[in-house]
Amino acid sequence: MPEIVVILTGFMGSGKSSVGKIVAERLGCRFVDMDTEIIAAAGCSINDIFAHDGEQSFRNMESSQLEKILSAGEGSVVATGGGAVIAAANRSLMRRRGVVVNLKVTLEQVMARLKGCSDRPLLAGEDAVKRAETLMDEREQFYAAADIRIDTDGKSVEDVATEILCCLKGFAA
Repeated sequence: MPEIVVILTGFMGSGKSSVGKIVAERLGCRFVDMDTEIIAAAGCSINDIFAHDGEQSFRNMESSQLEKILSAGEGSVVATGGGAVIAAANRSLMRRRGVVVNLKVTLEQVMARLKGCSDRPLLAGEDAVKRAETLMDEREQFYAAADIRIDTDGKSVEDVATEILCCLKGFAA
């Protein structure tokens, strides 16, 4: 199954990067973290991009990196940013180029997993819970359109990776 492209979507803190590394290792293909790619291309942190250039600039970089990554034509597991699904062009590209897997997470789990994180500009400042809830609600319709949906609550990253690999068997035929 080495030529498959698995595209992980989900809200921040859903486990895309942690699970993605395991899935890539088990498939014997490369793992790509879009946030890492954006940071490398921009030469600064995501917080700095948001602070100096704004969210729209970040979203443009995100779309550009997604196109570059998914045009590589090789088997890979890609962990997208939580908001990559916002742009219709990104959603269309993901559907055309790979199997879209959504990692579903509850608001309570997100807040527990991200407690103390300072590198999430959309949750910076006061009332992070309300902002997270609003963002999750806005993105739910896009997350729900994935080819595969995995509930991550109460599961280890290894268990989530195993569940994804079992579901992928139907796409490799």
